[in-house]
Amino acid sequence: MSPVDPYPSPVDKLLTYGDCREFREWPDYVSEIGLGPEYIPDLIRMATDEDLNRADSDSLEVWAPVHAWRALGQLRAEAAIEPLMPLFDDLDDEGSDWVLEELPRVYGMIGPAALPELSAYLVDSSHGEYPRVAVTGCLEHIGKNHPDARTQCAAILTRQLERFEENPVTLNAFLISPLMDLKAMESLPVIERAFAADCVDLSVFGDWEDVQIKLGLKPHREKPRSSLFNLDEYRARAPRFDSQTDTERTVRRKTRVKRKQAKKSRKVNRKKKK
Repeated sequence: MSPVDPYPSPVDKLLTYGDCREFREWPDYVSEIGLGPEYIPDLIRMATDEDLNRADSDSLEVWAPVHAWRALGQLRAEAAIEPLMPLFDDLDDEGSDWVLEELPRVYGMIGPAALPELSAYLVDSSHGEYPRVAVTGCLEHIGKNHPDARTQCAAILTRQLERFEENPVTLNAFLISPLMDLKAMESLPVIERAFAADCVDLSVFGDWEDVQIKLGLKPHREKPRSSLFNLDEYRARAPRFDSQTDTERTVRRKTRVKRKQAKKSRKVNRKKKK
């Protein structure tokens, strides 16, 4: 397939640049391909190109949007903040797990300029649960990459967590996870209340004691962990990736599993309605 409006060189090189699963690290698209700020509009067009995003899974073109949004991140392209956000919306249906894995990193590179849009998206309950989960990852990456924005990122996450009785329990867990990684000690009272109200999905990373241990407030557990989820047992059998923390690995895996379960449930329900 070829786009109706051809992409200019060197952007068109991304159409055949390769299967992203074969790249150990992100390529330097700026120096290796020669992509500069002048190509940002075409990169946005490619990243959001519906035909490319739905191309044959065995083709190289299907990877072009991934390469494009990575390049936008490396270019710190603030112009891409709003156009990329609709990619999150597909996560509750058939959207790519690459969106879940990589757009948080892209927004982390773009930086604090994305905070108003991300905050508005997170607050809006008309967006699905997993799209909002992805946004919590964006806030975490921005807070880590831009220390001056850490407090603001933690505040956005905490304000949403204060609605723990309204939020889905899984979303609450994914709000707490980045707060832990951002060392947001100021958020502990809200986190504790959410656990006390039984409004947190314990299967994501554990319970209130696990939070305290991770933040160095307790040396070890005092109570047996809930039989619902044994985090130690999971970590013992989980694959390790040096670039991710234990919490990130658990979070990413649990999100993928839950998304697949939700997809399967929707398909069954659709069949029942026929």
